[in-house]
Amino acid sequence: MASTVASAMASTSAAEPDPDAAARKRYEGLLTVRTRAIKGKGAWYWAHLEPMLLNNAVKLKCSLCDSLFSASNPSRTASEHLKRGACPNFNHSSLPSPSPISTVLSHSHSNNGRKRTSTSTSNSPNQDHSVQHLVLSGGKDDLCALAVFEDSVKKLKSPRNLSHVAPPELTKDQVNSAVELLADWFYESCGSVPLSALEHPKFQSFLTQLGLPVTLLRREIYGSRLDDRFGLAKAESETRMRDAMFFQVGCDGWKGEDGVVKFIVNLPNGTSVFNKVVFGGGGGVVSSKYAEEILWELVSGVCGSDVQRCVGVVADRFKGKALRNLEVQNHWMVNVACQVQGFMGLIKDFSIGLPLFSVVTENCLKVANFINTESQVRSSFLRYRMQELECAALVRVPSPKCHVLKDFTSVFPMLEDILSCAAVIQMVVLEDTFKVACMEDPLAREVAGIVQSEGFWNELEAVYSLVKLIRGVVQDIGAERPLIGRCLPLWEEVRTKVVKEWCVKYSVAEAPVVEILEKRFRKNYHPAWSAAFILDPLYLVKDASGKYLPPFNCLTREQEKDVDKLLTRLASREEAHVVLMELMKWRSEGLDPLYAQAVQMKQRDPVTGKMKVANPLSSRLVWETCLSEFKSLGKLAVRLIFLHGTSSGFKSNCSFIRKISANKHSRVSLERALKVVYIAAHAKLERRDFSNEEEKEAELLAREGSDDGMLAEVFADAPLL
Repeated sequence: MASTVASAMASTSAAEPDPDAAARKRYEGLLTVRTRAIKGKGAWYWAHLEPMLLNNAVKLKCSLCDSLFSASNPSRTASEHLKRGACPNFNHSSLPSPSPISTVLSHSHSNNGRKRTSTSTSNSPNQDHSVQHLVLSGGKDDLCALAVFEDSVKKLKSPRNLSHVAPPELTKDQVNSAVELLADWFYESCGSVPLSALEHPKFQSFLTQLGLPVTLLRREIYGSRLDDRFGLAKAESETRMRDAMFFQVGCDGWKGEDGVVKFIVNLPNGTSVFNKVVFGGGGGVVSSKYAEEILWELVSGVCGSDVQRCVGVVADRFKGKALRNLEVQNHWMVNVACQVQGFMGLIKDFSIGLPLFSVVTENCLKVANFINTESQVRSSFLRYRMQELECAALVRVPSPKCHVLKDFTSVFPMLEDILSCAAVIQMVVLEDTFKVACMEDPLAREVAGIVQSEGFWNELEAVYSLVKLIRGVVQDIGAERPLIGRCLPLWEEVRTKVVKEWCVKYSVAEAPVVEILEKRFRKNYHPAWSAAFILDPLYLVKDASGKYLPPFNCLTREQEKDVDKLLTRLASREEAHVVLMELMKWRSEGLDPLYAQAVQMKQRDPVTGKMKVANPLSSRLVWETCLSEFKSLGKLAVRLIFLHGTSSGFKSNCSFIRKISANKHSRVSLERALKVVYIAAHAKLERRDFSNEEEKEAELLAREGSDDGMLAEVFADAPLL
């Protein structure tokens, strides 16, 4: 990074090369043609097609729908995009009639008063320039209104509307099927598609063209059909929960600002079902006692009298109080904290505990605020950023109300912007105007000193890379949803990457880093991590004799004691000593190599490209079939190794959730909204979709649009159905 910055410091800004001469000539020629056409001396379609010069290529932009096309054949583009209906916003009434009034008017008002026939003046290269152009009081915007008027005259001459196509006639079953699919789309979008869209004129016209009824559609979708769909989803979820021998409760949202807590039930077969949504109040005002009551109410509601079916809870909050109290009161329960919150807390720990973070944050705030507030510097920054990165935006800074060290997620975008704009900032500092400012303004001199210091960029890159590393782990946890047997290896991997790699690369003292890591690890640690780690056949290690044995050598002495204590607590009094004896046998004998290799077999995920376990359920199935001699230990093992280490089940639409929270005092609207949330969550968990619709939409919008023109040409050339 330092070499990159040094080279950027030595370089000066270079002007962008001019576009290719031929392309510019073509562009200017089309502009001339369009200008003449708008004045009445050219083809009708130039009122809707605008020449543009993009990346040394000439394009035609449709002013009605913003599509881009090749400029090689404007006539063909107009014919296929406008006349044939590819443009959704084009009104065929704007097409000129064979003998437009504007032509008649322009012919009847000539300077010399001579009469001319329409054929003698139509696009002839030798036409008399003394003919006055058509002038309307409203300017060129009147041309469209005039075209509509001409079309009305044309319709009066020939009343038959050739462009009207009767909608298809659908059978009752086809209509019901279509409305059912449409309703499912609305439900599963969970507010991403607003209810008001059903009454949008364009959407209703679309449905009419397809032959679907539009009257009472809103009542149809959000009436009895919603109740039926909700009833089916709820019945299916309850059946699956009832059929499972045991389960784990996951709750997520206690730490959210909107105060909406989502509860799911994790089943032994690897699936999850949605249970309910609870409004917690938001802003962290929920008491631990209230959370404990809500959790136990859910457990009792699902289990009935057999509460031992609930193995435990995974939650994003209340580990030290509510979750621990439930464990103490119910010896069979294993309640763990969400790993996502644990690693996000690690970022907060580093930002508070490492002086490096505060130094980098303070320097970046000085640089960012100076760039954003000083007009000349801001102008230069935006110009260079547009040239170098094709982006004209200021540096993102955290809110003044934000405590930057306690909420480092708000600081990270600023670090990202400054690091990506390193060369741009160097160009700004090397400008003469900035040098003059340095002579007069001490703050400018300070900013220049920061930016031109190699140490600043090294420290910035160090902080950025550490936060990015941990955020990457969090992202993987959200996507993979690891079980608790994965927690110990996961923390060890992070410890290795941070201490052995990051500290060495950026010459950071290891001692304070290790101390922060260990403190957060102890805060998140649960004895079930160690127990699941040595009981899960997925983590068995092959020894010199060829046996596959549990990895006790990876545990500390304290963690080994944790395993004994936990298994003793989970077992009944009569079986406690038997469990410990079977644990000793498991430690010495392990699993048959053939079965162990089958459990640990991996295959490449076609979506992510990563190697994943071929059969994730095999760890539990081995205990229930091949290891039947471990009768007492096996009952505990299958209940432990299936537990999830994260509470993040599915991600809902944040804006829709906020609307629910705002309208929670209206019983009818709240009931409908909660039914929609239930249906959407049920569908997402059914297809194991843990993504966020808003994040996916932002990702789609952020993709480069360099191929948009090419795609528009492909669609323009495609045959119309």
